[in-house]
Amino acid sequence: MNIEQNKPLKNLNTFGIASVAKYYVAVDSEDKIKELLNDPVFKNSKRIILGGGSNVLFTKDFDGLVVHVLNKGKTVKEDGELIYVNAKAGEIWTDFVEYCVENNYCGVENLVDIPGTVGATPIQNVGAYGVETKDVFHELEAINIQTREIEKFTLTECKFGYRDSIFKNELKDKYIITSVTYKLASKPKLNTSYGDIQKKLEERVKDKNYSIKDVYEIVSEIRGEKLPDPKDLGNAGSFFKNPIVSRDVLASLQQKYPEIPSFDVDDQSVKIPAAWFLDNAGWKGKKTGNVGSYEKQPIIIVNFGNAAGDEIFAFSEEIINDIKEKYGVQLEREVNVY
Repeated sequence: MNIEQNKPLKNLNTFGIASVAKYYVAVDSEDKIKELLNDPVFKNSKRIILGGGSNVLFTKDFDGLVVHVLNKGKTVKEDGELIYVNAKAGEIWTDFVEYCVENNYCGVENLVDIPGTVGATPIQNVGAYGVETKDVFHELEAINIQTREIEKFTLTECKFGYRDSIFKNELKDKYIITSVTYKLASKPKLNTSYGDIQKKLEERVKDKNYSIKDVYEIVSEIRGEKLPDPKDLGNAGSFFKNPIVSRDVLASLQQKYPEIPSFDVDDQSVKIPAAWFLDNAGWKGKKTGNVGSYEKQPIIIVNFGNAAGDEIFAFSEEIINDIKEKYGVQLEREVNVY
């Protein structure tokens, strides 16, 4: 097992933070993961399981072991109109979405251009443009760190919530996800209700015979207009979750801000876009040193240069405190901070 020491992580996180890991190992198969579990370095170190590095913020050097999951491969099983696509955890998510679209497997086309790997999608219940992982999830396989056995988890067992799952709570740091199976469809069941998707479809496809590729291309286009490419400007995507508040809190806010947008969650609560708070409070495009809020989408915090992770964290803390003071709403970070 080739465990490296003092591994630079700058090219392994999309913020481009120049952190260093005390130990680092890349694993590209289930057998290598099991072998690693018996290694003294693994047993005696605190650990991070790293995929695409697109949802992490390193605020200092990591005094432990970074396990980089890089296993690849896909298999497909058809059952009538259902298509079950199993992908290894190290598959690049955007490549996986493109593969499904090319093969006319419907379900994940709204999730195009989300950075990261397949293995991260169920942990975070990744979602965008009206679709979440749970909507297309069938099951996953993960290695139990204690028993070294591979276990399966169903949709119900994963306890998906908004940007949440059992793997962020009671099973945090207890499993390494090795593959995910998605339940897709051979006949298009398009979700076009979110944002400008439907409007752009009507402009582009005059006969209204929409395909999953049309949706895929339009979502990619919309994201490209609003979100910076981490290759050009370091970022971790949406830095904050959209806050979920009670209807009473919404009613109170509406008295002062009647235009405030909201989306029903259940009978008691609604979701308000975090971007609205940041935009209304004047954070869009605000910059402090090498850190700032992206000028086109304020919930994206960007690294304009060689910002340190603690600078980015401090900037996010300013935002959280300001929004709390002005609106009485507590923003939560979506990224994992180390």
